[in-house]
Amino acid sequence: MSLDQIKSVAVVGAGDMGHGIAEVVLLAGYPVSLYDINTEAVERGAGRIMASLEKLAEKGKVPAEGVEQIRSGLLKTTTDLAEAVGDADLVIEAIPEVLDLKKALFTQVDELAPPHALLASNTSTMSITEIGACTGRPGQVLGLHFFNPAVLMKLVEVIRSQETSDETIETGYAFGKKIGKVPVLVRRDTPGFIANRVNAAPTVLFQSIVERGEIEPEALDAFLMAVGMPMGPCELTDYIGIDVAVNVGKYFADQLHADYTPAPHVMRMLEQGHLGKKSGRGYYDWSNGRPQIGLSKATKRFSPLLAIFVQINEATKLVDQGVCSVAEVDLAMINSTGNPVGPMSIGRQISHWDLSDQLEKLAGRYEKSIFAPTQRIREGGHKH
Repeated sequence: MSLDQIKSVAVVGAGDMGHGIAEVVLLAGYPVSLYDINTEAVERGAGRIMASLEKLAEKGKVPAEGVEQIRSGLLKTTTDLAEAVGDADLVIEAIPEVLDLKKALFTQVDELAPPHALLASNTSTMSITEIGACTGRPGQVLGLHFFNPAVLMKLVEVIRSQETSDETIETGYAFGKKIGKVPVLVRRDTPGFIANRVNAAPTVLFQSIVERGEIEPEALDAFLMAVGMPMGPCELTDYIGIDVAVNVGKYFADQLHADYTPAPHVMRMLEQGHLGKKSGRGYYDWSNGRPQIGLSKATKRFSPLLAIFVQINEATKLVDQGVCSVAEVDLAMINSTGNPVGPMSIGRQISHWDLSDQLEKLAGRYEKSIFAPTQRIREGGHKH
């Protein structure tokens, strides 16, 4: 199936990611059928789309008549899955990150969607191959992983499963471009794909530092915000949800290495029902809105290069596995974070002796073998 044959799109799941993806697709001129399991959820999602579009129109970023077109016909909402996907040429799933839920949904969608339709998952970490195996059309199943907020973030990872056909991948990549995103091809199905996998190692590092009481969460966040991050790692964990972070960490631990297991303090928050922003409390108190983190509290005991070192190390594992190229790592990281440069560009300025030495020290200090330098880094191959 080619890009020209995609005439209508269904988005399954109207939550944070689903409504954002639907808005991006609508802005590209496609009719979208937005589905969720109950009227309240789907109407809330549609309301958020229209509120966002009206803001964009006020700022002159989209034409008012385009917003009116979306309101009066391009956007349809439904709580009937058969109605949502029955005429779709492309179905994009954006439901919670629970593999069994996704597999059950894809089994249903496979029965309801037209035989030619492509089925895409917005999963941030999980196996497209496993999801596709629940359908009778694994060659037409791919990953289209958007980043939050989908309207602003440019990256979409286009993920090939072990069964995805060349034609499906080419169409998915072309669709990413058509809707105004920067598509990056993930050539091999691997947990976390590119951006989330590269960020998995610094997550382990930050959790280890907090777990040992070396730096308080607010001091760590304040420091990283002071050097240019929009949000520190602890606040970001609260923002995405402690439960989501635990699910991702456990999945990485199961699929890749036990070192990715969430730290004990993170597991305690989950057990106590402190899920971050959504429950009002996590690392921070969210009951009065976003926590006020004072930059004056920034630690002086952390180098931001350490996080970049473990990112570079993780990225070289992906390059060696044939998941992506060195250049594609930076393309993915720049367009998923808004940072002006990617970790591999920074790595070119650092000698492999320094990089290896620092990684060896981190691996020893935190007893995490995932920080140990790869062969590529030991030999200076991260520069190419």
